[in-house]
Amino acid sequence: MFKHILVPLDGSHLAESALPVAVSLSKAFGSTVTLIHIIEHNAPQEIHGERHLREQKEAYDYLDQVARQNFPPEIKVIRHVHTEEVKNVARSIVEHSGELSPDLIVMCSHGAGGLRDIMVGSIAQQVISRGKTPILLVQPDENRSNPTVTFSRLLIPLDGDPEHEKALPLAKELAKSLNAKMDLLMVVYTLGTLPTERAVTSRLLPAATSVMLDMTESSAQDYLQEKAASFQAEGLNVSWEVRRGDPAANIIETAEQSSSDLIILATHGKSGMEAFWAGSVAPRVVTQTHIPLLLVPVR
Repeated sequence: MFKHILVPLDGSHLAESALPVAVSLSKAFGSTVTLIHIIEHNAPQEIHGERHLREQKEAYDYLDQVARQNFPPEIKVIRHVHTEEVKNVARSIVEHSGELSPDLIVMCSHGAGGLRDIMVGSIAQQVISRGKTPILLVQPDENRSNPTVTFSRLLIPLDGDPEHEKALPLAKELAKSLNAKMDLLMVVYTLGTLPTERAVTSRLLPAATSVMLDMTESSAQDYLQEKAASFQAEGLNVSWEVRRGDPAANIIETAEQSSSDLIILATHGKSGMEAFWAGSVAPRVVTQTHIPLLLVPVR
């Protein structure tokens, strides 16, 4: 599934928070891993209170050290340093993803200094908008711990959009390969949590809107039950749940209550991406939970 994993690093311990996930997946799938560092134009002396990598040799030495200390000998690890200084690190990583053709990008969800442009609304949006490479975002570990990562329980939020179901094949293959449980979730709005453009109508027709939302909840139950039954027929361990309220808040609450190891979300390309990020679902999930988030691009 993931034959080639790309991991951007800037030399800081926060960026290294992505390494345990990359190690776990590379072991599970026998993936080749490319560790990449981009030399930043006019780079600061320090990043996160640590020495910033600004020279080619020290960057290669750093990546060598990371490879030796984190990955077992049987995993092929490639070290790549982009020596030409760039002003936009996020854009350079996107360009390298096109050149190196990874199946997955694993990286810290945010940072500063060399990764200051690599925010949820920047690098992830640029990568997803290409419609090619899934990106797995990991919350930075400020305690600098290096825990062993396992993916035994996957949360897959759905909304009934057939396009978003394109994340299901990847989720299913992950569940099969890792012997993980799949939890399907659909969140139906309440009157008080409707997005702005729909809230105006609900205020004018509250009774009708309430009835429509109740009907949506009933349809959601049928929808998820059907999906779960099809996966169970393939021998997968699947559960499903419909919740009411704010989607992001319910995704986070469900993931934490069920001890999910990974949240898998699908999103569209450029036009759909704008709507997706405008809804603030993914950024809120990423910034409000420690659980890794896998964004799967769909056209």
